[in-house]
Amino acid sequence: MPAQSSPPRTDGRPGGRSARVRAAVHQAVKDLLTDEAGDAMTIPVIAARAGVHATTVYRRWGSVAELLADVATSRFSGDIVVPDTGSLREDLERYAYDLAKDLSDPDTLALVRAIVGTGGEGAGVCRMERQRQLEAIIEREQARGNQVPTVERAIEALLAPLYYRAVFTDQALSPEWARTLVSHLLPE
Repeated sequence: MPAQSSPPRTDGRPGGRSARVRAAVHQAVKDLLTDEAGDAMTIPVIAARAGVHATTVYRRWGSVAELLADVATSRFSGDIVVPDTGSLREDLERYAYDLAKDLSDPDTLALVRAIVGTGGEGAGVCRMERQRQLEAIIEREQARGNQVPTVERAIEALLAPLYYRAVFTDQALSPEWARTLVSHLLPE
């Protein structure tokens, strides 16, 4: 008598356990970054907050720095829309304003500061996403046949001061100040 196989399951687990673990661990990191209690950012503390075993976190991420890089990748990928107003100056002003607004968010700022503090690859993840956004703006303007600054110059004029002010000072990231960065990059 031939064996009967059961019909394929159609009620599969969306995302599954792996996705749930990742989401719980990411949330635990975010909670720890904004927690007033000041718990240390360690794998055992993160795992306990997430309700998973520490070996699960070690096996998947290996270190706090690698975990922060994953959280940064999740957080910073595609979070800022690259503007297209038809004017390089206006695109860069809007981009600088949006980035200043994002960096003024306490949760974002806590994540950026933690990433900088670990010295791990998280800073590179954040930098690369921002660099790709600037490249898109500059390449589009260049395709229009206009003169453009180099991406490196735009990074030095826009990203460096924005991140420095956000991470290392208590000075506000106002829209007016962000616009002055663009005027230094693109003098009239």
